[in-house]
Amino acid sequence: MFSSVWNFIKRHKKKFIFTGAVVGGVYLLGKYAQKKIKEVQEKEASEYIAQARRQFHFESNQRTCNMTVLSMLPPLREAIVTQLNSESLTAMLKTKPANKLEIWEDLKIISFTRTVVAVYSTCMLVVLLRVQLNIIGGYLYLDNSVGKSAAVRRASYQSPLTPPDVQQQYLSSIQHLLGDGLTELISRVKTAVQSSLGGVSLKQSLSLLELEQQLIWIRAEVDSGRPLSSYMLADDEDVLADQACGLTENDLVTIRLLNETRDMLDSPDLSKVLSACLNRGFSRVLDNLAEFFRLPVSDSGPNCAPDSLSAVSLPLAKIIPIINGQINSVCSETPSHFVQDLLLNDQVKEFAAIVYETFSTPQELQK
Repeated sequence: MFSSVWNFIKRHKKKFIFTGAVVGGVYLLGKYAQKKIKEVQEKEASEYIAQARRQFHFESNQRTCNMTVLSMLPPLREAIVTQLNSESLTAMLKTKPANKLEIWEDLKIISFTRTVVAVYSTCMLVVLLRVQLNIIGGYLYLDNSVGKSAAVRRASYQSPLTPPDVQQQYLSSIQHLLGDGLTELISRVKTAVQSSLGGVSLKQSLSLLELEQQLIWIRAEVDSGRPLSSYMLADDEDVLADQACGLTENDLVTIRLLNETRDMLDSPDLSKVLSACLNRGFSRVLDNLAEFFRLPVSDSGPNCAPDSLSAVSLPLAKIIPIINGQINSVCSETPSHFVQDLLLNDQVKEFAAIVYETFSTPQELQK
């Protein structure tokens, strides 16, 4: 019996060897497949966790941006009011001076100038801080991310990428917008206002539609001048770069951050975002002014359109105090409709996400 079994095995030896090899191969292939599936699942889980952490950090950074904007509005308003002090002119008019007409003319130019400047500078503040804080936020995410390679960090930048001293020095560049940049913007806007409204009599009546047209002309002249980004960021770092041999490592990192910021500010995408903010900002100002151009309910018959842009006209002298007070709505640290429109603007959010994405990826370190 055993001999017959042995003879059977010898006759089918090759089949047994082949079958064993197949079974062993299938087993090993199965183990390999299980290993690869586990690796893929672990990688997907890791990527999902990293993406969730990144999204949380981004959203937290946007809340920081919003709070920073609100905290910067009072000093911005104070800087505008200091340079365009209409209150002193109003006080002089109460004394009934001999040059009353001349003072009214000055008040006309200053009132329109400071409202237009308030809209421009607030929009610039929102956009600039979105860029700066998302550049910083992107680098901070890289510094804090678990998967960041220390070797790559050492090869490209000092560790950490943005030390606290660098952050403070970099973010202090916002002072240009509150100082020299604002002064230059005021000069530009004042020239445009003078060109548009200088010859308009104080007695001339304007409808809301005509007032809107005046603002459009003023904006067109302001926008036709130097790039708006030049009011937002100074060129001082170019001078420092020429003297880089005498600068500290932190200074060089700050210069790099400022140059990266300028690249973002000069991009066509930012120009579109800033334009969208300005459009919404001036639209909100006109909405505020519309409240003063409504027909009284008793005067609006069934065929009247009380909300028409041309239904009511007011003398320019009566419009001046209204336009003069708009700065309190535009530069309000309490979330007004004007500020909320800018902070919640979809294009601002999308651009912020682009900036954060650009500076929170390891590829940026390899440039």
